[in-house]
Amino acid sequence: MRLPPAPLRLSRSPALLALALPLAAVLAFSDETLDKVPKSEGYCSRILRAQGTRREGYTEFSLRVEGDPDFYKPGTSYRVTLSAATPSYFRGFTLIALKEHREGDKEEDHAGTFQIIDEEETQFMSNCPVAVTESTPRRRTRIQVFWVAPPAGTGCVILKASIVQKRIIYFQDEGSLTKKLCEQDSMFDGVTDKPILDCCACGTAKYRLTFYGNWSEKTHPKDYPRRANHWSAIIGGSHSKNYVLWEYGGYASEGVKQVAELGSPVKMEEEIRQQSDEVLTVIKAKAQWPAWQPLNVRAAPSAEFSVDRTRHLMSFLTMMGPSPDWNVGLSAEDLCTKECGWVQKVVQDLIPWDAGTDSGVTYESPNRPTIPQEKIRPLTSLDHPQSPFYDPEGGSITQVARVVIERIARKGEQCNIVPDNVDDIVADLAPEEKDEDDTPETCIYSNWSPWSACSSSTCDKGKRMRQRMLKAQLDLSVPCPDTQDFQPCMGPGCSDEEGSTCTMSEWITWSPCSISCGMGVRSRERYVKQFPEDGSVCMLPTEETEKCTVNEECTSSSCLMTEWGEWDECSATCGMGMKKRHRMVKMSPADGSMCKTETSQAEKCMMPEYTIPCLLSPWSEWSDCSVTCGKGMRTRQRMLKSLAELGDCNEELEQVEKCMLPECPIDCELTEWSQWSECNKSCGKGHMIRTRMIQMEPQFGGAPCPETVQRKKCRLRKCRNPSFQKLRWREARESRRSEQLREESDGEQFPGCRMRPWTAWSECTKLCGGGIQERYMTVKKRFKSSQFTSCKDKKEIRACNVHPC
Repeated sequence: MRLPPAPLRLSRSPALLALALPLAAVLAFSDETLDKVPKSEGYCSRILRAQGTRREGYTEFSLRVEGDPDFYKPGTSYRVTLSAATPSYFRGFTLIALKEHREGDKEEDHAGTFQIIDEEETQFMSNCPVAVTESTPRRRTRIQVFWVAPPAGTGCVILKASIVQKRIIYFQDEGSLTKKLCEQDSMFDGVTDKPILDCCACGTAKYRLTFYGNWSEKTHPKDYPRRANHWSAIIGGSHSKNYVLWEYGGYASEGVKQVAELGSPVKMEEEIRQQSDEVLTVIKAKAQWPAWQPLNVRAAPSAEFSVDRTRHLMSFLTMMGPSPDWNVGLSAEDLCTKECGWVQKVVQDLIPWDAGTDSGVTYESPNRPTIPQEKIRPLTSLDHPQSPFYDPEGGSITQVARVVIERIARKGEQCNIVPDNVDDIVADLAPEEKDEDDTPETCIYSNWSPWSACSSSTCDKGKRMRQRMLKAQLDLSVPCPDTQDFQPCMGPGCSDEEGSTCTMSEWITWSPCSISCGMGVRSRERYVKQFPEDGSVCMLPTEETEKCTVNEECTSSSCLMTEWGEWDECSATCGMGMKKRHRMVKMSPADGSMCKTETSQAEKCMMPEYTIPCLLSPWSEWSDCSVTCGKGMRTRQRMLKSLAELGDCNEELEQVEKCMLPECPIDCELTEWSQWSECNKSCGKGHMIRTRMIQMEPQFGGAPCPETVQRKKCRLRKCRNPSFQKLRWREARESRRSEQLREESDGEQFPGCRMRPWTAWSECTKLCGGGIQERYMTVKKRFKSSQFTSCKDKKEIRACNVHPC
């Protein structure tokens, strides 16, 4: 069985890696104690020359460089894997990399450097630090290290491996434990153009591709998109080496871009069909919603295709959604063997690759077109910290899918001498029983009709059919399964269980017409899957032929046309519309005239009247709060994914909610300044004051309160004799006398009203440093002739305790 190629086809370049396993080191870990090899400066060379049990022609151990490149790019890191096929194992190993035609006894003989991935599994050899060996001797089936390619100009490098299993040492100068890589020519930098050999096989072969999606929340828990996870419809083809669907180091076509970003295979299929001379079969399989379900719930999608001598390669891709532009697939998988036969089976684990058209780093990143467009490349675990595949230690990405390609039939004379096994002889398997309906939720169908009568009235195999109507396709990027379903059947009274009945395989696809113009013949075959139990001869035919017409009138002015392509989608989403199909001119008339054969056809199509529900994207993250402190608002949005013309959508596309941040700072608030007080002296130098009150103390870090009292100097007339002190006594005495007079009187007379006496002075607001005192006079009685504005309450303010504190 052919070993499957790696999903990562990194840059191929001419330089050779040689992994040589130091046999002497391996011997140290065998079950029996062996003589120790003297350790000195030449120890690395003695590893290569160490003697042990040599076995050739085995296949249970292999050395592989990720991507299976033939060339290396200087300075690039490559993952190197040494593995044993079940049930084999190994205990010890050694890896070493040498320049081609070097012995390894000098430091300059070694090429590149190894990097340890798992210190519990691998370590550098103490006496040969350029080589890698096991950390502890135990049973193992697989180890991995990184190898960093040497600088430009090194030339070819050989990677060699040796392993020990009990007392048996395996090593090979050529074969599965040796890998040669040559340095990549700079003019081909970034291109994965591995030379593809011409195919020498005869006849044709038929294969079945089965896709197993392993991408789930259990295997890839980081940021896994729970609601919208899916695989898009598979699209690909079997083709010649002159046509490339996609490749690492190349640029994505518009068809690849639409698959990678939208999951739509329509443009990709159009591009493939335009290469009709280079393509034998278009490969298509249904989408999977959700991305993973147990196989006992939903069968894995599959598709059948054929290959021949000129179109012996197959490529396909499918988008993992949602994602910016991430896909999995195979590119130019060669199904022709060097022995001029057809590969029996390919099993390949797949990791995602980036189409280079969108710069998003997470599953649900918003659209960020990559300008200019970048080359197709495999994703790695070190691309971006926000990537769902990120690993700070640079480990390998867990595979997200597996594809199995099995040969199910061969047709025509085969020129290889390798005999068929039982699996090859059983060319076509009976159609698999269909599991539960896995129709995508975006496709709305009517119920299935009853099964029709069998097309065969005898014991020959026939078919019966049932139909359903596609009412609506809510998401045009998700293909809807067929509206017809077929099932094998036989006429009344026939049964596969009857002893005299032959069980036959399905018919293989019709061969091409024997001529390219006019009337010819085509044929098809089938095989006996089970002979009658009573030992009788099976009389059912295993081959049939029929006439075929390519162009009925073959003249010098006749055109050679391709087959009609599939019908396009209906131009209307509901009601009456039009659909078209096309074909191309394969060969123009020999006389040089114009080809008059029609290349397109159109017909009416009817889509069901249907009210299309809204198909919406997930809500975006909440925006920042509209304020920097206190209460504000924030919003989030979502988009309408279904086409606007499919119907009105009343679902809200924006939501608003309140948000609360820490309280805003509140500054100190004060009243206005009062009037200046009277001078505190009746003569000479004095001072006046004014005050203001605190209305709001500062809160939450607001500005502190400024001063609340201000004073300024005042200067009156000069004091005369009697002395200043006597004058103060006199003023005080007069003041007391006037107060007594006011208290004795019934009130003071003012124009228009009578006032109550002045109140006593209030207490001083401060004990020192200058305070104020207040007193009031209120209206006791207003005369009828008085005006309101001329008779009102009065207030007086004076300074007090002006001495310093």
